[in-house]
Amino acid sequence: MQTISNGYRGLSVLVDLNWDRALYFATIAVALAAGAFIGGL
Repeated sequence: MQTISNGYRGLSVLVDLNWDRALYFATIAVALAAGAFIGGL
């Protein structure tokens, strides 16, 4: 149980550190999808 708790805590820290990077890539992906949609009209 302690190993699971420590692993979850480590994963939480990793997500906190990389949240802005994930948001950055998600924004680019949405912009590319919107551009492809508009370009296909």
